[in-house]
Amino acid sequence: MKINGIPYRSLWRPSDDNRSIRIFDQTRFPWNVEILELRDADAVAEAITTMQVRGAPLIGAVAAYGLVFALQDDASDEALDKAAAFLIATRPTAINLRWAIERMVARLKTVPTDERVAAGYAEADAICDEDVQTNEAIGRHGLELIREIWERKGKQGQVNLLTHCNAGWIATVDWGTALAPIYMAHDEGIPVHIWVDETRPRNQGSLLTARELGSHGVPHTVIADNAGGHYMQAGRVDMVVVGTDRVTAQGDVANKIGTYLKALAAHDNNVPFWVALPSSTIDWRVRDGVKDIPIEERSADEVLFMTGLDSNGEAGRVRIAPLNSPAANPAFDVTPARLVTGLITERGRCDASEAGLAGLFPDQGAS
Repeated sequence: MKINGIPYRSLWRPSDDNRSIRIFDQTRFPWNVEILELRDADAVAEAITTMQVRGAPLIGAVAAYGLVFALQDDASDEALDKAAAFLIATRPTAINLRWAIERMVARLKTVPTDERVAAGYAEADAICDEDVQTNEAIGRHGLELIREIWERKGKQGQVNLLTHCNAGWIATVDWGTALAPIYMAHDEGIPVHIWVDETRPRNQGSLLTARELGSHGVPHTVIADNAGGHYMQAGRVDMVVVGTDRVTAQGDVANKIGTYLKALAAHDNNVPFWVALPSSTIDWRVRDGVKDIPIEERSADEVLFMTGLDSNGEAGRVRIAPLNSPAANPAFDVTPARLVTGLITERGRCDASEAGLAGLFPDQGAS
């Protein structure tokens, strides 16, 4: 995708420095575009923990390089296992992180220690390239749904979609998951309009998704998180499409806090609720998402404070609750499979069910 007309991936290795990676500091968007250089595992862990880098697929890709950085001084099995455990612990809900680290460990333990750094870079590079291809495929499969809506409407008016949080190119290496079909529909000439949930408390919708869509020229409107149900009742939402940080073997979906409420509203109003994800987001070892997916509890400050521009155009941080009021901040919730119309993956679409997933991924399963 592009920033100021220049194409970027969300993660890249500079050609003149093979011992570092570059990412955008997502905590600075949309007011500033700042590029971070990461050169060691500690810096990678800090970037993930503070959400300078976020989005389940992108976290996994960045962590893969972090594992390689950790091996540059000591590539032994002990060091490999220690670094893997350290990085996996940075974000407990997003399964792509664990998936990427486990893939890296499995690959690296098959090569001699003196070859592990080179092999690690090659594997991390492959994870990035595959992510781009995967998300493009997700986009094509999701585009079919938008085309179908456009046809049913007699190619009149516009297709109104609602999304929650940010599942665009900045949450992946490129393209995005939930936003990929939207970009493709817009580029094809289908008149799409996106209701963008602000996504409190970190506002990934109003800060990141809105910026992405605006940069690509996609018509959109930022709405308060609690407004989605109203627009569904009014018949102004044709489909909800969101990303996810983990999907269980039976189709339960963990995504940014507030997704469950959107699914309930969509179900009550017969609005299709689709979830876009790469297969790396499926946790085949977990069935019941409500019981078994760990939900990250983040700092109360994310609820108590907000960042924005003041009347002078300067970015600032303000407290929005009384000084003596505490806050709770679960980062995710779980939407049961019964509320999900279907899943959009790189292999196609399926029901949010054990049978649906098994049909698309017969080579996978609980281990």
